[in-house]
Amino acid sequence: MNANAQPALTCVAMHLQQRMVMRFRNREQAAVLLASQLAEYKGQSPLVLGVPRGAVPMARTIAAALDGELDIVLVRKLRAPFQPELAIGAIDESGTVLRGRYLDLAEVPDEYLREEIRTQSEILRRRRTLYTGTRPQSNPENRIVIIVDDGVATGSSMLAAIRSIRARHPRKIVVAIGVAPRESLAEIRREADEVVCLSAPVDFYAVGQFFEDFSEVTDEMVVAALGDTRPPPEERHAGTHA
Repeated sequence: MNANAQPALTCVAMHLQQRMVMRFRNREQAAVLLASQLAEYKGQSPLVLGVPRGAVPMARTIAAALDGELDIVLVRKLRAPFQPELAIGAIDESGTVLRGRYLDLAEVPDEYLREEIRTQSEILRRRRTLYTGTRPQSNPENRIVIIVDDGVATGSSMLAAIRSIRARHPRKIVVAIGVAPRESLAEIRREADEVVCLSAPVDFYAVGQFFEDFSEVTDEMVVAALGDTRPPPEERHAGTHA
C-alpha cells in the first residue's frame, strides 16, 4: 500500500470505529469533499476518470479543482438473474470479465451469463460512441490516474475499472469514492495504489441511502460534463508556445 494512502485509510477507520454515517446533500458536495482530500495532486496533471453515469459530473468538479484532465472509464456490472441490482461481476470495454464474489453463490446459468455479457458489451459500445464520439481515449500511461465514483456496493465495477486502467501502465491509480461498505473497500484497497473514501458505514444497503439527492444522471448530462473536457497536458503546453 502506498504511504500516501494512510491518511485516507485512517479517516475511514475512524468512521468505522465510531459507527458514524456521513450523508451528502448531493453528488456535488461529495465531489468537493473528495477534491479537498486530493489536493496534493493539483499541478501534477492527473487524469481524472469518472465512472458513468453518476460519477462523471463529480469527476468534472474534481478535475477542475486539480487542474487535471477529464475523461471516463467505461465498465458495466453483470446483473444477477431476478435481482438486477446485485452485481455478480463486471466487464470492461476490452471484453475482459471480472467474476464477482456473488457469481457462484447466485448459481448463474452459463447461458444467462453469456447473454448478460453480450448485453452489457453492447451498452458499452453505444456509450463510448455517444459520450466521446471519435475522440480518442486519454492515455493513462505513466500518469497519475484518479478513478471517481459516487459509491460502490459490491465493488465489481470499480475493480474492473482499476484493472482496465492498470493494463495501460499508469504511474499511480488513486480511487476516489463517496461511500462504500467495508468488505468492498478492502478489495479495492488491494488493487489500487491509494484509496480516498469519505465514508465506510457499518450498515450499508445501497449507495443512494447516503445522499439526500441521488437524482439520476442522464446521458445528456454526461455528454454536457464531457463537453468541457480539457485537452491533454501536451496539447495545453503546446498551445502556450504557439
